[in-house]
Amino acid sequence: MSTLDWLIIGLYFALSIGIGAYYARRAGRSTAEFFLSGRNLPWWLAGLSMVATTFGADTPLAVTELVFANGIAGNWLWWNMAIGGMVTVFFFAHLWRRAEVMTDLELIEIRYDGKPAGFLRGFRALYLGLFMNAIIMGWVNIAMATILEGMFGIPASTVFWYIAGAMLFSALYSSLSGLWGVAVTDAVQFVIAMAGCIVLAVLVIDSPEIGGLTSLQNMLPATTFHLLPVIGTVEDGVTGVLALSGGAFLAYVGMQWWASWYPGAEPGGGGYVAQRMLSTRNEKHSVFAVLFFQVAFFCLRPWPWILVALAALVLYPQLDPETAKLGYIYAMNDYLPAGMKGVMVAAFFAAYMSTISTHLNWGSSYLVHDFWRRFAAPGRSEKHYVRASRITTVLLMLASLFLTLFIDSIAGAWQFIIECGAGLGLVLLLRWYWWRVNAWSEITATIVPGITYAVFTLHNHMNPDAAIVFPVSMFVIVGVTTACWVLVTLLTPPTGMSTLNAFYRRVRPSGFWKPLAAAHRDILPDRRYGTRFLGWILGVVLIYSVLFLVAAILFGNATEQFIWAACAGSALLLLWYILARLMRETNHDTPA
Repeated sequence: MSTLDWLIIGLYFALSIGIGAYYARRAGRSTAEFFLSGRNLPWWLAGLSMVATTFGADTPLAVTELVFANGIAGNWLWWNMAIGGMVTVFFFAHLWRRAEVMTDLELIEIRYDGKPAGFLRGFRALYLGLFMNAIIMGWVNIAMATILEGMFGIPASTVFWYIAGAMLFSALYSSLSGLWGVAVTDAVQFVIAMAGCIVLAVLVIDSPEIGGLTSLQNMLPATTFHLLPVIGTVEDGVTGVLALSGGAFLAYVGMQWWASWYPGAEPGGGGYVAQRMLSTRNEKHSVFAVLFFQVAFFCLRPWPWILVALAALVLYPQLDPETAKLGYIYAMNDYLPAGMKGVMVAAFFAAYMSTISTHLNWGSSYLVHDFWRRFAAPGRSEKHYVRASRITTVLLMLASLFLTLFIDSIAGAWQFIIECGAGLGLVLLLRWYWWRVNAWSEITATIVPGITYAVFTLHNHMNPDAAIVFPVSMFVIVGVTTACWVLVTLLTPPTGMSTLNAFYRRVRPSGFWKPLAAAHRDILPDRRYGTRFLGWILGVVLIYSVLFLVAAILFGNATEQFIWAACAGSALLLLWYILARLMRETNHDTPA
């Protein structure tokens, strides 16, 4: 690291704190400003903020691990999430904005009633806002620690204090600026992070050791460049491609996107994705923000990381699956010149801080709005709640730092969150479309996966030779959870009609709301669900067509370029027509 590198890093930190200070006064006006930017975010800024949040310091390292183990096709372990993301665009984004709530947890007491609804809101505020949120930030901290150790040679015994300093800085500007500052900083950080990753990819691929993409293709097995996974067992001696059993393929592509709660990919939207939707100017901006997020998430981000990961397979053959993520860090150290090394380190700090700042703001919104304001200290002034939000941001930072000390495996933390939320997703979807879902339904779907996961963990510990593992564990947890919450729904009374009436008039949902529709004939619910379904399919086609088109351009396949360009272009034109039609209908149906 040269003096120029350190200067660039210093300028980045100065810019971040400057943005935070600029928006501090505005954020202090009210919690609506602090957590929702006054509901005035344009779609492009809300979408960029979501993308930046999902680009954490751990993301390029995780992609490198996937490519090392399973080639390009290994990325289907997260590419499958596009299916659920597009469901949010067409079936839920407009409903979230229409609900006019502060947080997605506030929706619980808009949709349900009584003590069960209050318990569910308070429990999830603490469980998600504190416990789960701290785990997520903990694994992001672990990834940043890996970068600091590999890039600077910082001993593992002291790297924790560097992480603490970076978190403190993130907490400082997050607590000052609220969501406006977080969103604007996210946009700046995303540009810096992506620019650094693109430059690194170009320098590594054009290095004398690699000699371009054509040379790289000749250095690796052809299976490494396969875009689709193998369903079944890979033939003996064939490596470098993702092989999924039929059950694993069904779990990833056919179940996970709608069944499991996962931060940033909640079925129907939730967490910080819901926060960004609720922060937009209107329903149109909400829909386009999530659409932009999905396209940027899957189409703009991955290829620079994948190219560096492919090159690292050649450059660092001594790495194994356990140390594969270091390949990305080694490439940064070996191929970035003075100045650019500082840009890349700033890029990783940007990726890290955009994730941390969003999780601090989002987690604080749960703890303050859905717990402190709702249960502990109702009826206080807006200044009190803003002050509580800033204090909570710092306390949440300290909690995540403490939990970081106990996280050994990023993969283990990821699996824990996926399986502890398996089965909850269907309730989160159906509560918008089936009037009979009640608070007990969601309480059951929240608690049962954790209990089932604990039973499996105990069983596997006592019977290692007969362990129940993924995907069987996923099928069982989802099946047990679904059976339990459906049974509880039918055995418990529905939500009170006064609450359902208010929700129906406020959100105007469609689907299985016959008793409410009959009582409110003046309300025109959503229509054209065939059109929305077609939009969902076209959106998925667009994302995967663009992904494959970029691959065809990079690796020089002219025939595939034509095919995927035609698919992407056709999908985009039809999608534009469908969205224009849906937006006209939304504007017509919205009450004055």
